Amino acid sequence: MDFGIKGRKAIVCGASRGLGRAVAEALAEEGADLVLNARGAEDLERAAAEIRERFGVNVKTITGDLTTQEGCAAIKNLCPQTDILINNAGGPPAGDWRGFEREDWANAANSNMIGPIFLMRAYLDGMAERGFGRIVNIASIVVKMPKEILSLSVAARLGLTGAVKAIAPSVAEHNVTINNVLPELFDTDRLRSNLTTLGAKHGRTLEEEIAAHLEIIPASRLGKPQELGATCAFLCSQHAGFITGQSILLDGGFYPGLF
Repeated sequence: MDFGIKGRKAIVCGASRGLGRAVAEALAEEGADLVLNARGAEDLERAAAEIRERFGVNVKTITGDLTTQEGCAAIKNLCPQTDILINNAGGPPAGDWRGFEREDWANAANSNMIGPIFLMRAYLDGMAERGFGRIVNIASIVVKMPKEILSLSVAARLGLTGAVKAIAPSVAEHNVTINNVLPELFDTDRLRSNLTTLGAKHGRTLEEEIAAHLEIIPASRLGKPQELGATCAFLCSQHAGFITGQSILLDGGFYPGLF
């Protein structure tokens, strides 16, 4: 299937590794030119070089935190317009909600709600004017299945998904879509960090915590970042113009609910 995005421009945040890197590679495989972002310059430049060599697409980079006002302005200056925007920011720390201070809640909101909203604002009207746009926010299953240990992430990501549901209908007639993907238990550094924290709470090692989770995943394995990358690439394709305002689970059957 031709996704119809060859030559399109895509901004991918948090693209040096993990899920962001997987999305960048999936878009590059479909021929999209990339602007990659991450906070660490060395890892980002390495990822960019590898993607250029493997897929033969144009790749620019910008180092910094795009969830800040300064970072948002910097990406807008480098890339005044784009066809595709992938919002992806590392989640806030896990822990007992009683121990988080006001600053922790504000930081979580800035990184996982307010920052992505302002990046969408920077590009959404231009997409509508040109008659094509795809925005995908990489969120988390906690939007549907809150966990106390991830309370910071729950609060911030629920705010983002709510905003998306409110905004998406306003641009749908212009062939612009906004969707969220909700991953759970993908084999990434972030997952291993969270499971290390959870394992300490349960008195288990990381390996024991992973094994305990595998017992309750119907797919009996962790998700592969490439699977999420392929899903995001499809949502960014010419074939996904009738899918908007949705929050799509990728969890190997872990979530038990109907909706």
